[in-house]
Amino acid sequence: MIKLTDEVNSETYKRHSSGQILHSTILILFVILIAGFSFYTYYNVNNQISGLESQVSTLTASVQNLNAQLADSSAKIFELSSMISNIGSGDTEGNSLSNNLDAVRIYDQTKDSVVLIKATLPQGTAQGSGFVFDMNGRIITNNHVVEGARSITVTFVEGTIVEASLVGRDPYSDIAVIKVNVAESLLKPLRLGNSSALRVGEPVLAIGNPYGLADTLTSGIISALGREMDSASGFPIVDVIQTDAPINPGNSGGPLLNMRGEVIGINTAIATQTSTGIGFAVPSNTIIRELPSLISDGHYDQAYIGIQGIDVTPSIISVMGLPNGTHGTLVQSITSGGPADKGGLKGGKSIATVDGVRILIGGDVITGADGITMKNFYDLILYIQRYKRPGDLITLNVLRGNTTMDLAVTLGTRSVS
Repeated sequence: MIKLTDEVNSETYKRHSSGQILHSTILILFVILIAGFSFYTYYNVNNQISGLESQVSTLTASVQNLNAQLADSSAKIFELSSMISNIGSGDTEGNSLSNNLDAVRIYDQTKDSVVLIKATLPQGTAQGSGFVFDMNGRIITNNHVVEGARSITVTFVEGTIVEASLVGRDPYSDIAVIKVNVAESLLKPLRLGNSSALRVGEPVLAIGNPYGLADTLTSGIISALGREMDSASGFPIVDVIQTDAPINPGNSGGPLLNMRGEVIGINTAIATQTSTGIGFAVPSNTIIRELPSLISDGHYDQAYIGIQGIDVTPSIISVMGLPNGTHGTLVQSITSGGPADKGGLKGGKSIATVDGVRILIGGDVITGADGITMKNFYDLILYIQRYKRPGDLITLNVLRGNTTMDLAVTLGTRSVS
């Protein structure tokens, strides 16, 4: 009896153990299945996220290109509006300013549009020129003529003197807009031309008030285009027109005219304190681009990237061991917390003597922007000023050591002094 019971218990134990093993096996298989499914889901979701990020990046680049095209279109619309508002400003013989005119006729048709501007400053009086832009009494001049003025007066050719108010200014392009309230008979707006169509050697005329000598006409040619000019703001003014038309103190803010009587620039500076045959003018296309903001907002926000750099030269290529033929901008330093810093750009790491000058080397080399080749630092600055606004995304094509990469930078705003 006892033996039978032992056998039954043994059999029951075996069945129980087998059940436990089967249960454990099923549980392990279930856990493995869940883990595999989780890994598959994680992998699949990651792939989908990567795909979405790629699509977002592509869409962002497309939006930036559309923004640049929109900015160009806005400038062209504004230019056309200016041209339409000035239709009918031909000479007394019924000829249109669209025809080439000689210097005498251009002077006769435009001299009444040029004014003498005096600004009372804390340290004294500044004097310059300006020209009538529209029938609302708005006058365009240089920022440095009216900056910091306690009061501004405008003198018209026929002798009328009136107070003017500041509408807007941009120290970085040295452009300002002021406004007067006068009879419409005194307002003879000048037409803004297309400075991008200028050619070196083309004849031009400058009208202004050099040394207070009102209504002075000088002539010359376009000596060069796309110059870079230093400014009091600390940032260079780019895309500047160079002319040999005599420009002297007092000419600042006056118009530079083509032979159709159109304003293609604002006479801004000379190479020295006395005229040496090298003068500079801010191009009309810069005026056209900025005027809507200057009039509506009182300022124009310039895009800001926050780097200091120099052009890549053969000597820099040799010292840094860069690939032969490398071009672009060597980033020397980054403004801490600025757009370039946040975008991941790297500045110089060590000092080396290159062509007899000690410079920072080892930083990133910017070779392009938004897929467009940037041969030097000027190309980069010009591209940003022409086509970008604060808040826009710019994709920089960067060479870091021997590795190429694209870095997305959201542009900031230059502070206005």
